[in-house]
Amino acid sequence: MNEYVIETKQLTKVYSEQTAVNAVSLHIKKGQIFGLIGRNGAGKTTIMKMILGLTPVTSGQVNIFGSNIIGQEKKVFPRIGAIIETPGFYPNLTGTENLEIFALLRGTAAPHAVEDALKIVGLPYKDKKLFCKYSLGMKQRLGIANAVLHDPEILILDEPTNGLDPIGIAEVRDLLKKLSAQRGKTILISSHILSEISLLADDIGIIDHGILLEESSMSELKKKNRRYIQLQVSDIPKASLILERQFSIRDYCVKDDHTLQLFDTSADIGQINKTLISQDVTVSSSQLCNDTLEEYFKKITGGEGIA
Repeated sequence: MNEYVIETKQLTKVYSEQTAVNAVSLHIKKGQIFGLIGRNGAGKTTIMKMILGLTPVTSGQVNIFGSNIIGQEKKVFPRIGAIIETPGFYPNLTGTENLEIFALLRGTAAPHAVEDALKIVGLPYKDKKLFCKYSLGMKQRLGIANAVLHDPEILILDEPTNGLDPIGIAEVRDLLKKLSAQRGKTILISSHILSEISLLADDIGIIDHGILLEESSMSELKKKNRRYIQLQVSDIPKASLILERQFSIRDYCVKDDHTLQLFDTSADIGQINKTLISQDVTVSSSQLCNDTLEEYFKKITGGEGIA
């Protein structure tokens, strides 16, 4: 049995002469939260639209539940819930009334589907407040309620925390974690907020200019971005020899001609500096560093970071 609920193979989208998505191969496991991260315009929404059949694929393939989506749309798409761009609701109706209309349009059979969906996202059932009076956070939660209305196995959510304040972001994050952990939903979420994805996703894909630069588990990524002591020294070979022979430090790397990174952060920086200087190795700086996902993004894209 294929372990991937969603798998794309060399997925490509070309508009005229512009390649919006270039040979992207994603692997999204059952019950996991997969974060697709990148700047605005990187191609995240286009990938989601191709997976959902909302925009034609130029080349490549989308497999869902282990099979090519082509010809299986009527069987597969009812098992998916999605928010792409801004959820559209009737402003002069309540949240309950809006969901009741969508339930009728979708043909959702469960008698308590609307009530259950509102309960999942923490919104009141049969409330009198009109959608136009909702806060942005409530609107986003209603969008997620609409996406889970038919109890889908997969959720595809395009920037669901976009524009929310920190409290709203935390609420949506907690909700998505519960949907994954307690209800077994497989969630594909896009965002340009790297710090939020790092708190939420099990696996991530980093997209830049339509190209998938890296696909990794969050645990593996955190190993790459661990804490370290950075030393700027005048003589790398001599400093390395001193670290190994006098401090038994071997877990380090040479970053460039004058920079060492020591991954044993329990090492005594003061004593190391003193010993290096006493043996004619100039130490121009020493500091404890902790790379973030933001810094890693800058590193592999070779450009400016994102929010």
